[in-house]
Amino acid sequence: MTYVIAQPCVDVKDKACIEECPVDCIYEGSRSLYIHPDECVDCGACEPVCPVEAIFYEDDTPDEWKEYYKANVEFFDELGSPGGASKLGLIERDHPFVAGLPPQNG
Repeated sequence: MTYVIAQPCVDVKDKACIEECPVDCIYEGSRSLYIHPDECVDCGACEPVCPVEAIFYEDDTPDEWKEYYKANVEFFDELGSPGGASKLGLIERDHPFVAGLPPQNG
């Protein structure tokens, strides 16, 4: 199990969750943030600090945002497990599902 970042983060990317994450597993894409499912330790520190309530425990993700689990996992297909987001910085791409969304009001 892991945490998932869903639609409310798209085009907002507040990053309070990044500062709170003790294992540096929240990566920044062009339009959204992504939690690495293999690096996340399920501590939940990110969830309460998200000002737009975009972070959910995998099983608690609302039905309308269930596809974001797949987007969070598949975002790392090419990237692998770099072992920390801070050393990579901004990754100039998004999962195709997120990239294809219309601009979100932040």
